[in-house]
Amino acid sequence: MNWSFLKIFTGLFFVGISLLTAQEIKIIDKPIIYDSTRVRLSLAYLKERHGLVKNTPTITPVMVVLHWTAAKTFSSTFNAFNQPKLPNGDRKDIAQVSSLNTSSQYLIDRDGTIYRLMPDNYFARHVIGLNYCAIGIENVGSSNFPLTEAQLLANEQLVRYLHKKYHIQYLIGHYEYTKFKTTSLWKETNPKYQTGKNDPGADFMKLIRYNLKDLGLKGAPTP
Repeated sequence: MNWSFLKIFTGLFFVGISLLTAQEIKIIDKPIIYDSTRVRLSLAYLKERHGLVKNTPTITPVMVVLHWTAAKTFSSTFNAFNQPKLPNGDRKDIAQVSSLNTSSQYLIDRDGTIYRLMPDNYFARHVIGLNYCAIGIENVGSSNFPLTEAQLLANEQLVRYLHKKYHIQYLIGHYEYTKFKTTSLWKETNPKYQTGKNDPGADFMKLIRYNLKDLGLKGAPTP
């Protein structure tokens, strides 16, 4: 992606984005399987990993976490998230603590189309230590398949929508999640359980934070 061009592009488009309302954003519902198995595993994850005993697998969102999928197509990512359980032998680094499959509340395709995979306040496994309070936005792309201008604009629209709906306080990239380990928001029962992340890229986060600066969202804490 030509980020120099994009800085100019997003700067010119910023005023238009800031005027969007929650009613004007286009979201396509494409639900993944959220059956009794996913409910059971989600409740177990909340209890065993976050130390929270709940009757329903729901969250009270205060944070949005942006991701990239490390896959090149929407369909491959959707299919990877769809089943409630991790495939046998897959993701051994995280399967050791739970068989609950990874997922997110939203998935944004290369053309900026926003898909909602489950209700905003349903529990999804997408960020260690913070799932219980964070809405995840996945973007089809990777370090070798950079996110697009359309995805940047779609993320801005979606964060504005979620901020208005839930009074979101924090916006972070997945690579920043471990910076919360010393805060009261962090809830992971095993202090050694973490994985290395670099998504969705520091440049992408810099641009989206600039374009959303009027919301006053907090980022990850600094030492």
